[in-house]
Amino acid sequence: MSRLTCLFLITLSASLLVVPSAPAQQLAKRLILKDGSYQLATKWEVKGDRVRYYSAERDDWEEVPKSIVDWDATEKYEKDRAAGKPAPEAVELDKELEAERQADEAKSPHVAPGLRLPDEGGAVLLDTFQTQPQLVELEQSSGAVNKNTRGNILRAAVNPIASSKQSIEIPGLHAKIQSHTSRPSIYLNVASQELGDTEMPKGTGPELPWDRFRIVRAQEKQGKRVVGDIKVAVYGKVSQEQKFVPANSEQLTGGWVKLTPTEDLASGEYAVVEMLGKEGMNFFVWDFGVNPSAPPNATAWKPDASAVNPSPDKPKELEKRQQGDKQ
Repeated sequence: MSRLTCLFLITLSASLLVVPSAPAQQLAKRLILKDGSYQLATKWEVKGDRVRYYSAERDDWEEVPKSIVDWDATEKYEKDRAAGKPAPEAVELDKELEAERQADEAKSPHVAPGLRLPDEGGAVLLDTFQTQPQLVELEQSSGAVNKNTRGNILRAAVNPIASSKQSIEIPGLHAKIQSHTSRPSIYLNVASQELGDTEMPKGTGPELPWDRFRIVRAQEKQGKRVVGDIKVAVYGKVSQEQKFVPANSEQLTGGWVKLTPTEDLASGEYAVVEMLGKEGMNFFVWDFGVNPSAPPNATAWKPDASAVNPSPDKPKELEKRQQGDKQ
């Protein structure tokens, strides 16, 4: 729970605790002092160099020196309250809540009503199932993925010396994740890190460009899906062949990259691949299919109902914090 959440709940609890004296509090005015503090009073009177006021909090008469009272601020506050303007601390709290909301949004942008990208990064696909937007996590295939390192990425390059032709293949004919929309958006936020015995080619550090990701169309071959070929000419020249799908890359806040096909994808199997510069294509890929008739993805993240249809009975500040905590 964030600091602002705690602050709001403490403020809410405090307001509930003073319900029995609510009539006195409602009638109370603020006698504002020059140091910025104030006394809640139902009435006051000036006697010489002293100000005598009746405390709405302690139900008793008290006094303060007249010289420490900020009469201009006291008068302004009463005029603002009569005009229906919010109290200064309420305005400040709203500013803090908005600043926190913007910081959260920058780290984990919203991609649809009630859906935001995960804080820990990773690769996710924005799907639409029965008119409802859903986020589905994509996992890397053709390698052992550590489930606790979603934001990290396995890398390996095909050895072009091993043979004159090699295929980058994914086991099975269909990906576990199927998109029901023909133009899904894929969001990636992955870190460059060596995991286990995976050998990272040279030049795969943070200098790799953010728009290094591509979508390829997979081809069926002997019960597998081929996402790329390596060819080595007799004179040693190495070339790669992939069937790239035209797509746009967009850099978002929080380290996220949005990859979207420029045209609708035909039903079939696809993969998001990472290009490693001179090393070619990383053969650990994020695979998915496109099939409007596929059953729902069991692991899909669905929109937060309270964010899509906020309850009119909840205070706005509390509602905003509850939405953030649920994410």
